[in-house]
Amino acid sequence: MPDTAIDFHSGINQGVAPVTYGEGERPPRGDYARARADYTCEQDWAAYTPAQHDLYRRLYERQAAQLPGLACQEFIEAVAHLGAPDRIPRFDELSERLMRATGWQVVAVPGLIPEEAFFKLLSERRFPVTEWIREPEEFDYVVEPDVFHDLFGHVPLLFNPVFADYMQAYGAGGLKASRLDACELLARLYWYTVEFGLIATPEGLRAYGAGILSSAGELRHSVTSPEPKRVGFELERIMRTRYKIDSYQTTYFVIDSFDQLFEATAPDFTPIYARVRQLPTLEAGELLPGEAIRAV
Repeated sequence: MPDTAIDFHSGINQGVAPVTYGEGERPPRGDYARARADYTCEQDWAAYTPAQHDLYRRLYERQAAQLPGLACQEFIEAVAHLGAPDRIPRFDELSERLMRATGWQVVAVPGLIPEEAFFKLLSERRFPVTEWIREPEEFDYVVEPDVFHDLFGHVPLLFNPVFADYMQAYGAGGLKASRLDACELLARLYWYTVEFGLIATPEGLRAYGAGILSSAGELRHSVTSPEPKRVGFELERIMRTRYKIDSYQTTYFVIDSFDQLFEATAPDFTPIYARVRQLPTLEAGELLPGEAIRAV
């Protein structure tokens, strides 16, 4: 199975309630007995073993070595804010640095959390980070987001003021989308930007999505492979497009700047949802007539 990193924090496939699951399904990991009403909990940093810290270090070093030429410069510069790569960061220390930079914090959660809880945390500029780390045999692929995926993939760009504001706006929009029964449409936006977004730079295409940046294989695939389709960012187009959750993406959407991303998602989505619902849903990898593909 490809080592794409799947994030279940937000949206129709990601916002999975942690206390119920179907017959034969594996329940989400995590000790939910420790969670508060908002699903946050204290990070039990002392409980991490030397082997777990070493696993984090190996994951960090593998991904960091791939960043030049594939990740956007904003991400590369921000990774250093995570601190020493030889141990899992303390969330309180990381939050102090993040608060000074953009007014955000990281908060521990046991694992998967419901959509409403996720949206509310983002709207409050609090990013939920799963406290547990994958097992050694999951080094190349983890089904649920773990502490490495959340920290390495998501947190660095929260040090970027424009992207940080986008994430808060997304959370506020998510609370509204849940009242409008539009979470599936908003989940697609999250998937194709926060998780699997590409950005055009003077040096060429670069990745900024957390699902790409925390994946050993998809990082190079998304930027350099001739196989996937790379389409310019268009909000309603994205909301119409399904995505892959168990393989590399067949379509990536490309922004020109984080400012473009923030400005495109600033308006009230209510009329946008109404228009999108009148249009046919597009399958992952499907192109519209005359749609241009961005060059690698």
